[in-house]
Amino acid sequence: MLKIIVLGAAAGGGVPQWNCGCPQCAAARHDPRLAWTQASLAISADGRNWFLINASPDLRQQINATPALHPRDGALRDSAMAGVVLTNGEVDAVAGLLSLREKSAFNIYAHQRVLGILDANPIFEVLDRSLVGRVPMPLDQVTRLRLPSGEDSGIEIIPFRVPGKPPLYLEGDAIEDVAGDTVGLEIWSGDARAHFVAACAAPDPGLLARLGGSPLVFFDGTLWRDDELILAGLGSKTGRRMGHMSMSGSDGSMVALEGLRLGRKVFLHINNSNRVLQGGSPESEAAAARGWIVPTDGMEFTL
Repeated sequence: MLKIIVLGAAAGGGVPQWNCGCPQCAAARHDPRLAWTQASLAISADGRNWFLINASPDLRQQINATPALHPRDGALRDSAMAGVVLTNGEVDAVAGLLSLREKSAFNIYAHQRVLGILDANPIFEVLDRSLVGRVPMPLDQVTRLRLPSGEDSGIEIIPFRVPGKPPLYLEGDAIEDVAGDTVGLEIWSGDARAHFVAACAAPDPGLLARLGGSPLVFFDGTLWRDDELILAGLGSKTGRRMGHMSMSGSDGSMVALEGLRLGRKVFLHINNSNRVLQGGSPESEAAAARGWIVPTDGMEFTL
């Protein structure tokens, strides 16, 4: 069995973004049902011990909103969270780690490149290394997720390279990605299998082959169209320049992943500018017509 909870489905900044007055953010300020926190999942093989996929800046809010992650009854200090799996070093993926500094034991799993980013920044030393292990996660090899006690959790992860870019704060003059900058995850629990790709700059043939036949895929849904931020007056970069392919268009993800015999297809990391978030919009109807799910925070999946 593999249980998955969508802790958040939005891209960096969430919805509403703190400094954004676009129509979707303005609407979400008046109606909490239109709000989304930043992208993260919780996964479990037994419904008792959970691992986070990325630690978003909204993590404290997400944990409080998710009963499965609360301290268990009768425990003074306790957490059902056994570990965090990081797929990149962006602020959106690692900032939530700083909210986990209250002396609870768990493990951080990440590619060595991302662990190196944590090691180089002394602020992450608030996570007591005697309690919080940092476990390298080599590409294309099986990593078994373990409870803080060392017991096998029943979940295996296979990380794989995805076309992307370095974290924004490390770009400098070079934006070419190297191995470990952006990874996807193949997640196994017994015979149950799912894939997680929250950032993807291009439909690499190797990536598409890996996803083929997957029962459940969470895939980069940042922008509806590549020039979306420019047209909306919200930014100057295209989606691909930011390391994200668009949903729509002949070179978008919906076309690229068509015909892969996928089970459930779920968009994740959706930007506040993306009208697919608006129920009843032409964009949301087009995505639904192609079989894609736009999740709400707290949505659950079981395999």
